Amino acid sequence: MLKVGITGGIGSGKTTACKMFEQLGIPVYYADERAKFLMQHEHYLIDEIKKNFGEEVYENGKLNRKVLADKVFNNKKLLVVLNSLVHPAVFHDNERWAEEQRVKLVPYILKEAALLIESGSNKKLDKLIVVTAPLDVRMKRVSERDHASIEDVMARVRNQISEKEKVKLADFVIRNDKDTTHLQKQVEKIHKNLLESVD
Repeated sequence: MLKVGITGGIGSGKTTACKMFEQLGIPVYYADERAKFLMQHEHYLIDEIKKNFGEEVYENGKLNRKVLADKVFNNKKLLVVLNSLVHPAVFHDNERWAEEQRVKLVPYILKEAALLIESGSNKKLDKLIVVTAPLDVRMKRVSERDHASIEDVMARVRNQISEKEKVKLADFVIRNDKDTTHLQKQVEKIHKNLLESVD
């Protein structure tokens, strides 16, 4: 069973691409969603976050994402601390999930994460797919999706390595700059390619 990573800059459309892979019967592990879940349910991780960021980041047993974000947003050191707690928890959770999929005899699995390369997770995977789109298109998508200002979106972009750097590391590149039919064709082509490399 191949372990394949899929990443891309904010607003590139990687989640849309993942849904297309799921329709082809491929299980997808959404790392960012699982990170949110673990920060809410994994007791060891919760204790470590409280220890490093203060009890106030949890209110009535629920993570206050805004309080935590305000602490780490403009503090690179604190962001590094948070990532050093969350990334290993997600890694172990993903390993457990991968074992469950292996039993189902699927040809390959996908791990979707915004910071797949930044966290070093790509080194533990067999192949890497990078989804790209022009910066102005990505800005517009995220601004509309998250009701955020272009300045806010740009600040998030600056926390990620450039698309150019990501593409250099990719085994496959999906260019999401046209319609969904164009995107679907690229997904199907990569799917076929991956199936052939498993056989």
